[in-house]
Amino acid sequence: MKSAQLIQQAICYMEEHLLEDINYEDVAKSIYMSSYNFHRTFSFMADMTANEYIRNRRLSLAGQELQSTDISVIEAAYKYGYDTPESFSKAFSRFHGVSPRQAKRKGTELHLFNPLVIKIIVKGGSIMNYRIDRWSGKKFIAMVRAFPNEIINDDNDHSIPDFWEECHKKNLLNPLLSLRSAGKKDLYGLCSPAVKNETHFNYGIGVIVDEETNTSDLDKLLADGYSIWVTKPMDYAVFKCMGTNGDCIGETWSKFYKEFVPQTGYEQTDDTDFEIYFETGEQGLICELWIPVKKG
Repeated sequence: MKSAQLIQQAICYMEEHLLEDINYEDVAKSIYMSSYNFHRTFSFMADMTANEYIRNRRLSLAGQELQSTDISVIEAAYKYGYDTPESFSKAFSRFHGVSPRQAKRKGTELHLFNPLVIKIIVKGGSIMNYRIDRWSGKKFIAMVRAFPNEIINDDNDHSIPDFWEECHKKNLLNPLLSLRSAGKKDLYGLCSPAVKNETHFNYGIGVIVDEETNTSDLDKLLADGYSIWVTKPMDYAVFKCMGTNGDCIGETWSKFYKEFVPQTGYEQTDDTDFEIYFETGEQGLICELWIPVKKG
């Protein structure tokens, strides 16, 4: 329930500051949440990013004001946060389907985008299998890259799948897999919010480093651009992502925020979450999704 309350507080903050120069990072600070976790939580709960919400609300209000007052297009552009009338007109036309000048004519149809209200709705019973595992601190070696927070929940963005494909094409994973014996060549997709400027998150593809890992080539791999990734002891909620493609991962994240968190009282923490892609797994299993949690 805490997540829903925080997101509702964030919405209230956005509504109170719509005409100010704010973005999702400012909103995250207002509710004392990391920008990464706020962006992810809001995106999955609201099915849009906080920046999209702010933009849609501004354009909706701009349409109402243009049609009901004598405000000029130029005045509206600057009032609702656009640097130029041209950029305002383009965004306005995409949102409303008509130009700002057309919007001033009586009878022109406009789109209304009302403030969001976060509610927990109980639907027909469904089963969401999970387990809570205590994860001791682990070490990995991985190929790591930084990605902007804005790509989270962006259906049109394929940066992380492209990263996987690039690693396969450039043969960057085989040196990692060679460190592990047959039957234990599981790959981990590591995702961390702990980035210095908090506008990006790190995503790494790697293998675990333990007593069964051949560490003789570790220094060479580090010199070749691979990185050590360390996680601390943590409780994790673990979900099996079943399906025929990676879409099931996003669906599981959505269920985590919309179903698991409200019903169990667990909250995600600012620690590494990861997917495990097993060398030998059950049929239909894409990966296991491990999300760090604590009781709210």
